[in-house]
Amino acid sequence: MFDYRMEAGDPAFLGVTKNGRDINFAVAVQDKKECSLLLYPRGLKEPAAELVFDQRMQFGDIYAMKLKGLPADEYEYNYRIDGDVVQDPYARLIRGREIWGAPPEGPHDIRCGILSGYFSWQKDQPLMLPYEACVLYVTHVRGFTMDPSSGVKHPGTFSGIREKISYLKKLGVTQLELMPVYEFLEVEADETPKKHKPFIKKKKMNYWGYKEADYFAPKASYSASGDPVRELKELVRELHKNGMELILEFYFPFGTNQSMILDCIRYWAKEYHIDGVHVNSDGTPLALLAQDPYLSRIKIMSEYFPTDRIYPYGHEPLRRRLAEYNDDFQVKARRFLRGDEDMLGSMAISLRRNPGQFAVINYMAGHNGFTFTDMVSYDAKHNEANGDNNQDGSDYNYSFNYGEEGPSMGKGINRLRRRQLRNAFLLVLLSQGVPAIYGGDEMGNSQQGNNNAYCQDNEISWIQWSRKKADRRLLRFVQEAVAFRKASPAFGRRKEYVMKDHLSRGMPDLSYHGKKAWYEEFENYNHQMGILYAGEYTGGETCYVLYNMHMVEHELALPILPGGFRWHVAADTTREDHAFYPPGEEPVLEDRKTIEVAPHTILILAGKKYEAD
Repeated sequence: MFDYRMEAGDPAFLGVTKNGRDINFAVAVQDKKECSLLLYPRGLKEPAAELVFDQRMQFGDIYAMKLKGLPADEYEYNYRIDGDVVQDPYARLIRGREIWGAPPEGPHDIRCGILSGYFSWQKDQPLMLPYEACVLYVTHVRGFTMDPSSGVKHPGTFSGIREKISYLKKLGVTQLELMPVYEFLEVEADETPKKHKPFIKKKKMNYWGYKEADYFAPKASYSASGDPVRELKELVRELHKNGMELILEFYFPFGTNQSMILDCIRYWAKEYHIDGVHVNSDGTPLALLAQDPYLSRIKIMSEYFPTDRIYPYGHEPLRRRLAEYNDDFQVKARRFLRGDEDMLGSMAISLRRNPGQFAVINYMAGHNGFTFTDMVSYDAKHNEANGDNNQDGSDYNYSFNYGEEGPSMGKGINRLRRRQLRNAFLLVLLSQGVPAIYGGDEMGNSQQGNNNAYCQDNEISWIQWSRKKADRRLLRFVQEAVAFRKASPAFGRRKEYVMKDHLSRGMPDLSYHGKKAWYEEFENYNHQMGILYAGEYTGGETCYVLYNMHMVEHELALPILPGGFRWHVAADTTREDHAFYPPGEEPVLEDRKTIEVAPHTILILAGKKYEAD
């Protein structure tokens, strides 16, 4: 045992801080009476020393102790507070949770590690990509590569994601969002006396991680190397080298100490070079995060923001850091896709919505709800595997099975489902907000109709990469659609369209068209519209997108282009293969005033200079 020297510590920095061989331990213990520090020889489950905080070490509700000469690499620690062994809420590393799914059996099984060592960032910095240049991809660390079909060497880990960076880059992703990567307890300890255990319902897996957690420590079981800190930093560095940002999701239960939340986000920004966070609005001080000067360069996403408190007097920031992340677009787009009445006008607004104070994240699928494939394959949720008699999960999925529940052998049904998937991706990717893809949707991944796979650590929640071969046409379509969005200045703009010809260029920057040009037809029974993006305002080709989500063909107007220009068909979702025409091979539409748009179809037309043969 070391010859320790103990004295009053510094309460200014919670957690463990090092200064040479001096180590400061500081912990907040509100409304508690007794506190002591437990020290363990590294790897052992019994403490070798218990050091009591005396009155000299109390600063309000904070206990702070400095140990001089402690060999930090050789020890781990916990606290005993009013008789209970607990971990440090500010612990940067957690020991004892290296194996996924192994619950703690004793009070000392889980211990806090003391970080040491150096990581070479190689001049790495957050990328600070503007929202308008981003395509977001959302996934779960374990579920992304855990299935054997992923083909990675280190499935279910940070290293496994690194192996898939080239895939994400080819897809066109510029932002990767990961569901909680901090240390949460996926399986709780069973404290039921043995004689009662046969009568106790088995506790479910906390697969997603949306519970109270150790927010400062990366999850040890997500590490292939046994060093989650280094492995996650290597992932961040490699993503940045490939032009991709990392967004981390944090869930803070209502009542979480707000000072700790701010300290937590600051810590991850400083130590892990993350590019942004996605936080829940009900337990997070959003205005405080948005106004914190240290966090001025990272993105903050949440369901809503109190913009009147963040940006008084209607101020519009030069660079948007905030992003609204809620289900509004998803609900409207799903209802529009399946042909619900009275959705045309609200969908038109959602497609152009692009506020100046914050960006919007537009998605049609996420972990909470149906995947894209299930959205067009099931009328109702099928959560029986969750063990709650199919009572869990939302009953409002706005989905449609097109004639048969679940997988179908019907060629017509499958053909229509595949077309609707292409339409769904275009609804997301042709919106002005940040398009978000839920991991696996681009290859047709299914959760077998489960819309709440929070407890499923199996093939239901794992991405089935084997589908990539079967749905290679869908994957290629998504790649081409992402590339089209990036290449076209009509989409992903910094400023919202004003729908006026405010620069006197001959047509509004954005306009809506129905059966007659320049006349919008948003009656509740209509399901079709054309949206014209004027090249004179975008700096590119004039683009015309025609939507028909009805079950019958509809005629829509073709606005007249300036002399020397003709409409070319850039994309047509009725085409199974190569819905996007290769450059130079786009069919030319001869002079005409209208065009017939097939049922359940999106057409993209481009105004190009016409050269006669």
